[in-house]
Amino acid sequence: MLSVIPNPPRIALPIVGSDDLFPVRRVYCVGRNYAAHAREMGKDPDREPPFFFMKPADALQIVTGDDPVDHPYPPRTENYHFEVEMVAALGLGGRDIAEASALGHVYGYAVGLDMTRRDVQDEAKRLARPWDLAKSADASAPIGPLHPASAIGHPTRGAITLAVDARERQRGDLSEMIWSTQEQIALLSTYFELHPGDLIFTGTPSGVGAVSRGETMTAAIDGLGVIRLRVV
Repeated sequence: MLSVIPNPPRIALPIVGSDDLFPVRRVYCVGRNYAAHAREMGKDPDREPPFFFMKPADALQIVTGDDPVDHPYPPRTENYHFEVEMVAALGLGGRDIAEASALGHVYGYAVGLDMTRRDVQDEAKRLARPWDLAKSADASAPIGPLHPASAIGHPTRGAITLAVDARERQRGDLSEMIWSTQEQIALLSTYFELHPGDLIFTGTPSGVGAVSRGETMTAAIDGLGVIRLRVV
C-alpha cells in the first residue's frame, strides 16, 4: 500500500559519541517549574501543582556545532521570548511509573529552548484559551545533541544559563527545580502512557525575555554543552 502524499520526515536527534539517532515521538513541556520563574510570571510556586503542555515534534530545531544556526522569528508576534530548559529523552515508556524507578526510563539529556509568542500567550490566558498558538510555532523548540545517561548520569544540579549577544539574561541551577525530573515523569505517566522517543522539557529559570531579529542566543547547561542560535 502506497502513501497518497510523501511521508513526513521522522524527527531524530543526534547522540553525542554515536552515529546512531534518537527518533522523537512526542514533546511534553512542564510549566513554571522554577520558583523564581513562577514568581516572575505572577504565580505562587508553593501552592501550584505542576502542569504540562505539548509542542509538535516537528517544532524541534536541531542545533549542532559551535557556530550559531539561523532561527526564524515567527509571524503574528511582536514579543518572542526565550526559555532555556533541560530536556529529558525517554528510552522506556509506561503508565503510572513509580517515582523511585522513573530515572531508569531516561535515555539521555539535552539543552533545549521553549520559544514562546508571549503576547499571544498573554492573550490566550486573558481569554482562557489554549496556548497552542503561543507555544507551537515552527522551530519553537531548539534542541542540542543528546547526552546518554549511561555516560553522564542523571543531572540534578549545575548551572543553566542563556545569554543574548553575550549578555547573560537567565541563570539558575538544576537543583532549583520545584518538581524533579523523576517526579515529572511519574506524574505525566498518570495522564498519558509514555513511550520511548518522548521528550520532556523540564522548565526554565527566571529571566525569560524577548529576543529580536539579529540577536544571538547562547543556551548552556553544565555537562550538556552549548547551543547558539541567531534570530533571523
